[in-house]
Amino acid sequence: MGFDLRWPIGLMFTMLGALLAVYGAATAGDPMYARSLGYNVNLLWGVVLGLFGGSLLGLWRLGRRRGAASADGDDRKAARTADR
Repeated sequence: MGFDLRWPIGLMFTMLGALLAVYGAATAGDPMYARSLGYNVNLLWGVVLGLFGGSLLGLWRLGRRRGAASADGDDRKAARTADR
């Protein structure tokens, strides 16, 4: 299988989400959140981006497992065909 973009993009979103969530947690209660109706937008979007990145990384890992399992199945099928 070739290069899977879910790994670097998932890593990027996870790291960006973690950075934004830490910044949001560090600035909790700051007056700048009055403009966003009191919501800590940095913390909320940091969590959203972290979950999205984590789901991409999970799908990448699942794809690697399924790719390895199907490759084993292909090898067994080729060995059976060669024996005939």
